[in-house]
Amino acid sequence: MKLWADFHTHTRYSHGSGTIRDNVEAAIRKGLKAIGISEHGPANIGIGADLDTFKKMKEEIEALREEYRDITILLGCEANVISLDGKLDLPEKLLDELDYVMVGFHWMVWAKTLQDGYHIFFENLVAKRLSQIKPKVREQNTRALINAIKNYRVNIITHPGLHVPIDTVALAEAAASCGTAMEINAGHGYMTEEYVKIAKSFGVKFAIGSDAHSPERVGELKKGIDIALKAGLNEEDVINAGTNWEAILWRKR
Repeated sequence: MKLWADFHTHTRYSHGSGTIRDNVEAAIRKGLKAIGISEHGPANIGIGADLDTFKKMKEEIEALREEYRDITILLGCEANVISLDGKLDLPEKLLDELDYVMVGFHWMVWAKTLQDGYHIFFENLVAKRLSQIKPKVREQNTRALINAIKNYRVNIITHPGLHVPIDTVALAEAAASCGTAMEINAGHGYMTEEYVKIAKSFGVKFAIGSDAHSPERVGELKKGIDIALKAGLNEEDVINAGTNWEAILWRKR
């Protein structure tokens, strides 16, 4: 399986170690046709990029596009769910200006309200040690993610279930109906063969991403490809695979 893009990369603008230029040049060396910069939204405690930073990244990427003509450079995000009703930590106006939108569930976030903070932060923390509340927390987390992909145009759900428990079946069914891909994260390797098979049975599409936090990791997708192949996926199941790569870019730039 040949992949033409890596949509999930980070830079110094959040908690990566390289620059946007570094990630672009690494992607070119790996033979990729497209590279996405997807910093965390501002609610991620300690690492989120603020709104001014997204504006700065957009300007930098527009300049780099003029310099690097042989690769498509995309500005995305890894937005955070900040409420059980699925609100994200980036305003819709900014989301509309991005080339693509990814959403991840990170429990260490500044929530929309104190009540949301209790459910997202405190209860997920407690659930790591108290198994009795895991079913309730799993349902809440799943509902929040489903609400998010129904409320917004979300292209990819990043590392589903990595940081918090979720209902695989319910999320996969909703993702398929919304046209939202689920990520096979090559950095964490969290999604198992069985998980992918369950999601595929609902017609879910997948994106394989490196979740690179350094330029050296950009385009390092083998672990994700291995999981995809073991689960019986083909290039039609993976949005950043195959040869018809230009048709999959979602938004006009």
